[in-house]
Amino acid sequence: MGKAIEEFNEYRAKMNDVILGKQNKVINRLFNLDTNTYAEGALSTKTKEMLGLVASMVLRCDDCIKYHLGKCYEQGITTEEMYEIFAVANIVGGTIVIPHTRRAAEYWEELTAQ
Repeated sequence: MGKAIEEFNEYRAKMNDVILGKQNKVINRLFNLDTNTYAEGALSTKTKEMLGLVASMVLRCDDCIKYHLGKCYEQGITTEEMYEIFAVANIVGGTIVIPHTRRAAEYWEELTAQ
């Protein structure tokens, strides 16, 4: 696993443990809702992760982008599909999304080099 991927996953897991460990009912329910939203349903988990990635890119959340890139990789999304996802995000979000696309492409390269 690449260094950037390992660092992101370790930090995310560590801080999620801290946050969830405080047993705040609202935060814990929000995390649960997020998890259940991406479960298999009328839409496949693959489709939901692609939607999540586009939304994250348009909202310009680099942590969310990395998370969904990892999930897309786990779902078997190809590089060709990924660049179509990037295209949708850029057409919806406009040119302000381009810097996030650069970072997403860099992270995707690291994921696919594993």
